[in-house]
Parts: sequence; structure tokens; C-alpha cells
Amino acid sequence: KIKQQLADAGFNVPLFTSDGSWLFEGGSTPGALPTANGENNIENLKKVVNEYHNGKGPYMVAEFYPGWLSHWAEPFPQISASRIAKQTEEYIKNNVSFNFYMVHGGTNFAFTAGANYDKRRDIQPDLTSYDYDAPISEAGWVTAKYDSIRNVMKKYVKNIPDAPAAIPVIEIPSIKLDKVADVLGYTSRIKPISNEEPLTFEQMNQGYGYVLYSRHFNQPITGTLMVPGLRDFAVVYVDGEKVGELNRNTQTYELEVNIPFNSTLQILVENMGRINYGSEIVHNKKGIIETVTIGDIPLTGGWKMSKLPMSEMPDLAKMNKRCAVANTPSAAKRWAGMPVMYEGTFTLKDTGDTFLNMSGWGKGIVFVNGHNLGRYWHVGPQQTLYIPGVWLNKGENKIVIFEQLNDEAKQNISAQKTPILDQME
Repeated sequence: KIKQQLADAGFNVPLFTSDGSWLFEGGSTPGALPTANGENNIENLKKVVNEYHNGKGPYMVAEFYPGWLSHWAEPFPQISASRIAKQTEEYIKNNVSFNFYMVHGGTNFAFTAGANYDKRRDIQPDLTSYDYDAPISEAGWVTAKYDSIRNVMKKYVKNIPDAPAAIPVIEIPSIKLDKVADVLGYTSRIKPISNEEPLTFEQMNQGYGYVLYSRHFNQPITGTLMVPGLRDFAVVYVDGEKVGELNRNTQTYELEVNIPFNSTLQILVENMGRINYGSEIVHNKKGIIETVTIGDIPLTGGWKMSKLPMSEMPDLAKMNKRCAVANTPSAAKRWAGMPVMYEGTFTLKDTGDTFLNMSGWGKGIVFVNGHNLGRYWHVGPQQTLYIPGVWLNKGENKIVIFEQLNDEAKQNISAQKTPILDQME
């Protein structure tokens, strides 16, 4: 149908499909060249293409993987430069066309990081960094892998131009964080949506970010809190005091709670990224999508949902009207274990790319001059966030950090010239 739509629209050009070689039966279509993603076996490549394309080539690998994407709480995948250079030459020698995926790494800024799905681990959220161990790094630097591929190409192509110089990098030794705000206090004062059952993000017309789910109890209750429909990460509080964390990635859906008389259960839920590949792509609701129970008792009635999409950089001055904001970092100690916003300003004489060091922080997102740099999480392997130099100003700059865990109060943060992408907790 897609092929026919293109023809109807007047596209009179060669077409191709892009699939794994084992998916040609369902993925190929007559009149379009089937290309085999990640197929390193030349003989098998030619065999399957010949079978599904008039008994002859041409032959192409539309996705030749020089690296691989990375997930939180999993080791950073690395493929050797020599292996990729050798495979590149194999393709060239055998007249196989190819396209590197990825040739240039990138960044999943803001909430654009997706997720894979694995039955053993459920959702596998992608890192903010999409460096991919690619020949050209996230920040646009030439790597040893790039040089190895280039040396192969020189055997077959004349007059290859020099690679451009790397973009200048800077370090920022210390950024003072001189304001901190109570996020639970702020969020609980946002006009909530009420419902008998928890609503999904989609039912509340919210795509990304966070939602605070709250339920008040007139009578005490103790037992195992079960949130089987968690999508995807949550911190649980009773009257603002942290009880524990729930995590779809580790299939941690329960914890013990003791809710006193006249108290409030609060569950701050985060969308960790939508599944973007495979059969589970159609099951992508976020928030809390099933009934919550304590001790097998369904918690129906009285739910309130406060939306916190974080679509723009928070303004602590405006938040001051709705919650406690302190002008001293030591105030964060009063909110230990509670989600907080940190804010600071810093002055630069010169700008350049840099990497914000989030080692020692918990979990959250960072804004610089209104730009959402993306998610950080202490589990690794990513411990820095890339800041493009074009997002920095000569003169004053502002940083806001939403720290969800706040296990330890912070007073400053720094940025460095190199990334940390392979450091597990």
C-alpha cells in the first residue's frame, strides 16, 4: 500500500525495503529492492536478495551497524574499529552497497529517547546519549573507528577530503546552585484531575514527563502496595516522606507501606520513553494503567492526578507562589528523599561544547537556558549530559535541575570536556 501511494503521488524513482534478511517474506514487495539490515554474510545476503528480487541483485545492506544503541542499567555496547573496517572492505570487494547506521552519533534531547522491549526485562529505556559508538561521536568528533574505515576507503576512492576539525570544547569547573524548590509541594497545588481509578497519561492528554498520583486515606492501612500497571518508574511517598521506588525495567511493582490515619499516598510516575520497535509497539500507554491495591484491596475512588509535563524549563520565581523555594542549598537537606528543583546561574567568557557531569546525582532531567538536555540516572552507563555550545551564552546562563530522588543535597555542579558513557553504578 505504501509503494502504491508513492506511485500515485508521482514518485518515479527506484524503491527499496529495509529488513533483516529473515524478514524478507513479510517485508519485501514486488518491484522494490530488498535490502538486508546487519547482514554480514555475503553469501546469505545474495541468496535472499536473489530469491526475492528477480533472481539477481543489486545487493545492499541498508543498515550496517558500526555500533549499537544503549539502554539504562546495561553496559555500553562497543564494537572494535578493526572489525568494522574489515567488514567494510568485505562489502566493497563483493560489490555490496551499504549505509552506516549510525555513521554519526547523536542525542535524545528532552524526552525523545525511546525504548526497546525484552520479555526478560520488560521495557529497555534508551539513554539520552545516542553516541552509538559510531565512527563520528555524539559531539561530532572523528574516532579511531572513523580513521579505520577511512583507511579502507582510501584503497578504493581517490582524493578523500580531510575530516573537519572538532568543535571547540570548554569546561566549567563549578556552577553554584543557590536556589532549591519543593516539587511535591508545587505539584500538589496544581489543580488536579479527579477520577475513581488512576488515569493514564493519554487519558489526561499528556505525552511525556511526570504525573503525581495521590489518594487520601481517612483510615490507616498497612500492607503490600501493588502497582502492576506502572509505566514506567515511580517514587512512592506517604505524606511527603519517601517510602521507596518502583521500576518497570526491573519489574519492581510492589513495596510495603504503612499509611497512618488521615494521610496521603503519593506516587510520582515518570514516562521513561515509548517502545519504538517490535510487536509491543502497540502497547504504549503511560502512567498507571491498572488498578492499584494494598494488601489485595483495590484502591478505587478518590484518586487525584497532578500533571507535570516539564515541557518547558521551570521558573522557580513563579513556583515560589505555589511552594517553598529557598535561596540556600542547605535547605535541600530538609527535603531529603523528596523531589526538588535546583537552580543556578553561571557566567562564561567563551562558549563551546561541554559535558555536564551528573556523577553522584540520582535521577532527573536538566535544563540549560531553556533547553532540556535530557534524562540522567545514577545506574549508568551514561554519567554526563552533552551541552552543545550553541545553547550557551557569552555572559549569563541559567541551569535548572529536576532531581527526583535527592538522596543527598547538592550545592554545585561542573561540566567537562569529555563524556562518560561507559560507567555503571
